[in-house]
Amino acid sequence: MTVHFIGAGPGAPDLITLRGRDLIAACPVCLYAGSLVPEEILRHCPPGAKIVNTAPMDLDAIMAEIAAAHAEGKDVARLHSGDLSVWSAMGEQLRRLREMGIPYDVTPGVPSFAAAAAALGAELTLPGLAQSVVLTRTSGRASPMPSGETLAAFGATGATLAVHLSIHVLGKVVEELTPHYGADCPVAVVYRATWPDEKIVRATLSTIEAAMGDGVERTALILVGPALAAEGFNESRLYSTDYDRRFRPQRADG
Repeated sequence: MTVHFIGAGPGAPDLITLRGRDLIAACPVCLYAGSLVPEEILRHCPPGAKIVNTAPMDLDAIMAEIAAAHAEGKDVARLHSGDLSVWSAMGEQLRRLREMGIPYDVTPGVPSFAAAAAALGAELTLPGLAQSVVLTRTSGRASPMPSGETLAAFGATGATLAVHLSIHVLGKVVEELTPHYGADCPVAVVYRATWPDEKIVRATLSTIEAAMGDGVERTALILVGPALAAEGFNESRLYSTDYDRRFRPQRADG
């Protein structure tokens, strides 16, 4: 028996890996985060599978469901939205599984920042502008931020920022980042990337609050950085005719 933690992707039901789909189809028990995982993905569950929405459950109740499946020798598909490597609350579940001696594995999924960038048609790392992407958030009820992980500290790097779980404090994000990026720095807010009701708002740090208006309080990603609206950036050396690389060696003159 194995608990298969599966990243179910950002929202669109076809943005799940083939491995994830096949694991769901092979598991007689499926626990899914119903507040963020689309129900269409549950169509991959086998007939007669036990399907449990964990959204209203606490950690003890979730682990009890897994323990019951373990006692019966039944594999579990544990679905979380996006990718499991960030803000998934997977770590605390894995710790308990190790204590209980229950085996598990992890299948990655499409993360929300990648889905948002795709919706924008944007590359977040452009030569001469940004070569790093910082995935961060602001403090919330569930998890405070460590003292050194502030928006100001990350903003000082000039990297492209993907600010998660913070649309409800958009004003704070603007206030802390403006001194580092400038009021005219491009900003994009992507609400429910890849879902049918996806919404994109493009603006600058000085105009994003007015552009957003009211009504979006969750499930939106804030992207900040000059790479979001750049056209005059340098081309990378990767495809340059005079760049000697293993798969395309430079031809000698003559």
